[in-house]
Amino acid sequence: MLQRVAVVGAGAAGLCAARHILARPGTFIPPVVFELSDNVGGTWCYDERVGSDENGRPIHSSMYRDLRTNLPKEVMMFPDFPFDAQLSSFLPHQEVQRYLDQYCQSHNIRPHIKFSTRVERVKPVVTATDDGEKTSWEVTSSDLSGCRKTEHFDSVFICSGHYSDPHIPNIPGMKNFKGKVLHSHSYKFPEPFSGQSVVVLGAKASGLDISIELVKAGAQVTLSHGYPRFTFPLPPGIQQSSSLVAIEDDGRVRFQDGSTGKADVLIFCTGYNFNYPYLDGAELGLEIQDQVISPLYRFMMPTAFPSLFFIGICKLICPFPNFNCQIQFALAVLDGSVPLPPRAQMEDEIRKELQEKLDRGVPHRHLMKIQQEQWDYCQDLAVSARFTPLPPVIRSLYEEVWRQRGIHVENYRKRNYRLVSDTRWEVVE
Repeated sequence: MLQRVAVVGAGAAGLCAARHILARPGTFIPPVVFELSDNVGGTWCYDERVGSDENGRPIHSSMYRDLRTNLPKEVMMFPDFPFDAQLSSFLPHQEVQRYLDQYCQSHNIRPHIKFSTRVERVKPVVTATDDGEKTSWEVTSSDLSGCRKTEHFDSVFICSGHYSDPHIPNIPGMKNFKGKVLHSHSYKFPEPFSGQSVVVLGAKASGLDISIELVKAGAQVTLSHGYPRFTFPLPPGIQQSSSLVAIEDDGRVRFQDGSTGKADVLIFCTGYNFNYPYLDGAELGLEIQDQVISPLYRFMMPTAFPSLFFIGICKLICPFPNFNCQIQFALAVLDGSVPLPPRAQMEDEIRKELQEKLDRGVPHRHLMKIQQEQWDYCQDLAVSARFTPLPPVIRSLYEEVWRQRGIHVENYRKRNYRLVSDTRWEVVE
């Protein structure tokens, strides 16, 4: 019997899931894709508004006006759907949105998307059959008029992303701060901060990019982070400091090294929380914490319900190629070509893997970061499910770009690349 799959979210992961489901008409009926907004693209869909939209629904996207990709298009693309070769390697967000639109059109996904539809509940339903127990899924959703509907599926793909619920660390004395406080989720452009002193907390991709934008717009920036001091050149006007640890009674900011200073604005570039209001973690046998979800087999499936798949929740990955591998593996699980080990064995594997990371000194909150391991991870999925693995050139170019970023954080995006073969890339002059 053909299987029916629900996909939550029409960003890159959801579109990729729909594309691969539609390519297997002998196994799956066309998917139902639930999308909260009125467009495809997820976080790549720039919205200048902050907070809520005209329907009172939260603005999902964390995109800012002048964001350019920090990975080249040659590495970012879905392996079977290249970007326009005329484009430069590092793209403004509008080009990624256009690419996802073209991907959607090319695979005729739009007819299967329910736009402006909120998923309210995804619930497993276990029934006894002659072969043991069978799980199906009840998905309850509501449209803008508030009309609710419950539908039944054999499987659910969770593709709603993890860049929309801001993580704000607890800083003692925060109530004493007299200025403006925001998270990078609500940052859109630098001009309003001109002439102000801004402390940016966190120095990953968005912290660095936003600091550079701010200083070019005439702000004085203190980049506060817990890493060793960066040795690559930063624009004049950005000063590095240790982690912010408290706000004093008089509203001054205090850093780890004991120094204090005044600031007009605090911008938290401190990442995001996992947030799935439509799932009940306990019911699924999962612990859903701010930064970690466990136990998930292959970082995707709750061991108690392996027909539910979280796509793209690992951090520090090459996103679109990673989604592409995970989805093909998940569909191979559903069509029976990849048999899963018994639940106890899956849980044992997960426990060992996480313990090994903790023993290596990886902090608990970083357990979903698989930067170095992502290539073996994708390779293992490809071998298990017998689909074409990622060509080695993707890893090679990805690592080169990380190296260049460490040399000059402002200039690395000026380079353009071309893939010459599955193993070779070159710089385009």
